[in-house]
Amino acid sequence: MKIDLSEATFIIPIRIESDDRLRNVITSVCFLLSNFDTNIIIHEVDSSSVFSERALPQIQEFCGDTPGLRHIFEQSNSPAFHRQRVLNDMLMETTTKVVVNYDCDILLPPSVYYDAYNQILNDESDLVYPYGDGDYQVQVFADDDIVTQFLVNDFNFEFLLKKAKKYDAKYGFCQFFNRNVYIEGGMENENFVAYAPEDVERYFRFKTLGYRVNRIYSMVYHLEHARSHNSWFNNPHMQGNNAEWEKIQSMNADTLKEYILNQDYYKRRING
Repeated sequence: MKIDLSEATFIIPIRIESDDRLRNVITSVCFLLSNFDTNIIIHEVDSSSVFSERALPQIQEFCGDTPGLRHIFEQSNSPAFHRQRVLNDMLMETTTKVVVNYDCDILLPPSVYYDAYNQILNDESDLVYPYGDGDYQVQVFADDDIVTQFLVNDFNFEFLLKKAKKYDAKYGFCQFFNRNVYIEGGMENENFVAYAPEDVERYFRFKTLGYRVNRIYSMVYHLEHARSHNSWFNNPHMQGNNAEWEKIQSMNADTLKEYILNQDYYKRRING
């Protein structure tokens, strides 16, 4: 029986730039659809839809019908993947109390999703990081065989440990939000483009604004993949991204709130 996460929506921004990223998208979506009664929005930005052509047929072959899955394709030839803008687009499409900002390359033990979900649903937290701070990341150097064994053996995480090592975890991967808080606290900062210190900025912002930010000390499994400038330090927007982060760090709760409310992307979304 699937775990009930019906009041959650996973928002997953994607650009499938490599074969291992394709495999990761298929793996994570199959895992979510098979284990949970939930809602998933995938927003793909690319010159053509790799998800429709190569990922969705395999997901449907494995899972059957996918009524909880919605795919949005946005045609773009821009080399930059503006993840923060795409996440905000999806956030404004959601209607559930719980919204999960979800990296397509990660997995957690099923019970952890349920615990994080219930913390939000029961108003015990505003934002939950469902993994520990420190050596709580398992980097998985998967291949087709390992992923196949994981999928066909009831998602047994032991198969992922065949080629893996522990690594540091802090602020990325995924976050469970109260939807209203996510919006009220500024959504995603669209002044960051492509790879950026947006993960630590998000944590700093919601803590500074006084929201209840909690952790579940679980391991997070990251399926490794090739990295383009959209997911590494060679991002051409890094200078501006770092300048934005430096500016944010100097703000207290009042100045940060005022800064958010005056952002054009925020006003445009809130006012309609």
